[in-house]
Amino acid sequence: MTTTYAQARIEADEKVPMIHIHRDFRATPAQLFRAHTDPEVFARWVGPADVGAVIDYWDARDGGSWRYTTAGRVGTAFRGCFHTVTEERIVQTFTWEGMPEGVALETVTFEDLGDGRTRLHATSLCDSFEARDGWLASGMETGVDDGYAAIDRMLEAGEL
Repeated sequence: MTTTYAQARIEADEKVPMIHIHRDFRATPAQLFRAHTDPEVFARWVGPADVGAVIDYWDARDGGSWRYTTAGRVGTAFRGCFHTVTEERIVQTFTWEGMPEGVALETVTFEDLGDGRTRLHATSLCDSFEARDGWLASGMETGVDDGYAAIDRMLEAGEL
């Protein structure tokens, strides 16, 4: 039996301070790549449904950087640098500016499942187990689930 991820599966790694997220989409890898690299598209789906994003700058290329602020109830900023940007894999840093000493290394891959679906696998390598556990306790699953549902809606509407 093959595992499918109709909803996001968020798991803590037992050996390193890492979070794994798996999610299948009825999409091509190119569509998911665009959702993660096009700033206008990214701003439409990232985060909880009741919190929008305003892109301050976005340069999705090897060596580029990014920053966005939340536009809704929270008003927080996030920033990072892109290290590798290919259609199969994005590697970037991620920092919440409320805790600027905490930098995570994130990798997102897009696996073509061959049947009109693509599996997203995201990892976030945190500075410590304490930081990782703080992320997991923060309610991050709400933002992940809402964001991925927004991608589903954009795909269904032909907007990606």
